[in-house]
Amino acid sequence: MTKCTLCPHDCGVERPESDGAPGTLGWCRMPWRPRAARAALHQWEEPCISGTTGGSGTVFFSGCTLQCVFCQNSEISRDGKGREVTAADLRRIYRELIGQGAHNINLVTPTHFLPTILASLEPKLPVPVVYNCGGYEKVETLRQLEGKVQIYLPDLKYVSEEAAWRYSHAKDYFATATSAIREMFRQTGPYAMDEETGLLKKGVIIRHMILPGQLEDSKKVIDWVAENFGPGQVLFSLMRQYVPCGLAKQGQYPEIGRPLSEEEYQEVEDYLFQSPIEDGFVQEAGSADSQFIPAFDGTGVKEQLTISRRQCYN
Repeated sequence: MTKCTLCPHDCGVERPESDGAPGTLGWCRMPWRPRAARAALHQWEEPCISGTTGGSGTVFFSGCTLQCVFCQNSEISRDGKGREVTAADLRRIYRELIGQGAHNINLVTPTHFLPTILASLEPKLPVPVVYNCGGYEKVETLRQLEGKVQIYLPDLKYVSEEAAWRYSHAKDYFATATSAIREMFRQTGPYAMDEETGLLKKGVIIRHMILPGQLEDSKKVIDWVAENFGPGQVLFSLMRQYVPCGLAKQGQYPEIGRPLSEEEYQEVEDYLFQSPIEDGFVQEAGSADSQFIPAFDGTGVKEQLTISRRQCYN
């Protein structure tokens, strides 16, 4: 078995090949074989990702290298809900989503499954690949994706070491995530849009979701983006969709156990509009609603596994 050092935690454990096999689970709590909980057209990404017709062909993977206490996808990121898939399964899932009209293939929290992900992306897909992650990535790992990923969609969650440690147990989050974002930009270069469709062809979108009571940290995130990237280089997405989820909803973190207020959001949005950042997105107030959290019910994964097994027996 191979020791895992894919993410910044550098667990070094020999992960099991699949559920029930010998080995030790690391920070991500996952075996090597990917586990996916949903594969479907997703309409709620940034407009240049979801578009206005087909949607983003999104595959939600289980487990995560961060385990944030407020995660909106906690039933898969922390609780591990999902089904095991192979590279061949993933390839079939991609083809099915593209056939349904997906503008891109959007891989959500895929890093801990990188070997299988890399195999699934050969040969090159006819639509862009979106690498949708929490930002806590190793540069050495990202370099393996060069030429295979056209769009990076990382979070930049914190500047504060205290917040990063309390909510994601990753004290080095800011230094690690900013190094990762620079590597992502090195790979893609300045973003490029399709002028006819308004869809993103390549580039980096940096996401930041405002947490209740963490406004000064949000402003520092905006400052870093403004200081490190000029107009036309990256897109910045300011997110107001926070609702208490996961452990934050259970009362263990009372300071973030409430929705973001309109006043809090407005203060950060005003700060963004006063900054040099020109390219990006903001969200409407209605985005802070649990109805926008997908149902992790095996949609698109269950069907593909059924097809796969049927093909094996015929």
